[in-house]
Amino acid sequence: MVMEDNCEPRSARQNFLGITSKNCTINARLGNSAPPGFITAQLRSSLDDPSGFVFEGGFVVGTGEVSLGRAWGPYSRVIFHRTKFSSVVSPEGWNAWDFRGHEDKFTYAEVDCTGPGANTSKRVKWEKKLTPSQLQAYSLSSFINKDKWLAKIPTIFL
Repeated sequence: MVMEDNCEPRSARQNFLGITSKNCTINARLGNSAPPGFITAQLRSSLDDPSGFVFEGGFVVGTGEVSLGRAWGPYSRVIFHRTKFSSVVSPEGWNAWDFRGHEDKFTYAEVDCTGPGANTSKRVKWEKKLTPSQLQAYSLSSFINKDKWLAKIPTIFL
């Protein structure tokens, strides 16, 4: 799935299955719930599984406190690139959930993110630091559209 330009998922409990999101606003509204919620819960069961979530640009806003993601499988993969985080993002950022001991297999990364929630000094130690070439592997053309399927989608005029 590709989401672009001002899309607004509204729940911290909503799960996306495999996406590249560009310039979206994620509005996490938890109210008084505890523990903190999660923006993503990505399922990736093996190293060969090509799935993952990539959020490029956009904003994470809301109320309460949320983690950027939690593992829903031993190879979970979520990347935020040039996203502006409000203070709603928890200092730890990520959660291993039921997959403690697999942290070295996760790909959780934040690249060039800004805002009060982008301070990574208290993030989990196993968050990945991606090089520019590693990040390129998760671009829209490389990650979602490597077989050029997006050009084959018919245009519908209403």
